[in-house]
Amino acid sequence: MKRIASFEVNHDLLTPGMYTSRIDGDITTYDVRMVLPNAGVYLEPAASHTFEHLFATYTRNSRFADHIIYCGPMGCQTGFYFLVRGLAPADAIELVRESMDFIAKYEGEIPGASRIECGNYKLHDLEGAKKIAASMIPVLQNWTEADLVYKK
Repeated sequence: MKRIASFEVNHDLLTPGMYTSRIDGDITTYDVRMVLPNAGVYLEPAASHTFEHLFATYTRNSRFADHIIYCGPMGCQTGFYFLVRGLAPADAIELVRESMDFIAKYEGEIPGASRIECGNYKLHDLEGAKKIAASMIPVLQNWTEADLVYKK
């Protein structure tokens, strides 16, 4: 079988940040890398689950709501994939920055975290999600379109 694009990335060179993983027509997949790959520290499932609920809710209610396709955790527990349609890279960066700020400061009930709304409603950690987001704020503070390119 043909290797998929994400396996072509040298994970030893990846650092936390936001990268263009692939572009398929008008859909761009961003790699929002939150921890160093293979470094022994990974995103905790409960915290990343809550992060996903908050990130998806925020982005799908933002001024760019019509451009949002998907946000979901990577199986390797080092980040998230964020898929958008027809959204300028600078706007995608700004939206991710805004999302991190929203999550880091979030107080209240976790959206979609009841039994009827979620398939694993007991697996949530708001404080952990807030820490993940807070750790990304300084990383993305000065991120530009030039930074979206994977290092080789």
